[in-house]
Amino acid sequence: MNYTIQTAVTGEFDDVVDTTIAALEDEGFGVLCDIDIQATLKEKLGEEFRQYRILGACNPPLAYEGLTEEIELGALLPCNVIVYETDDGDIVVSAVDPKQLVGIADNDALDSIATEVNERFERVLSAVTDELGSTSEA
Repeated sequence: MNYTIQTAVTGEFDDVVDTTIAALEDEGFGVLCDIDIQATLKEKLGEEFRQYRILGACNPPLAYEGLTEEIELGALLPCNVIVYETDDGDIVVSAVDPKQLVGIADNDALDSIATEVNERFERVLSAVTDELGSTSEA
């Protein structure tokens, strides 16, 4: 089962993260949390890991609409967007597929919200690709 939508781009890792955050903002998402997995694993476990960030993205009007329809939806929020470096040095930007995510709630009232979030995430990935250029990986 595919549970993400993604693109692979070239560029400096931090520039890709910044471009992704800007594209999310252009689509009405704020980044509520930014987790640096590489730094966390180094600090907590002393382990080396590739560059990897988890961005917790939230579009307040859509989140409100979803929570109004399904109060337990909060367990699935915020929607995560990840940015990570591949073994080949490319950078992947990957967003959770909201259709798959809300599908587990089995509430048809969430379908239109999931479609809207999906369309916005697709535009985010397109904007990142347009700004930085794609590779053939994603």
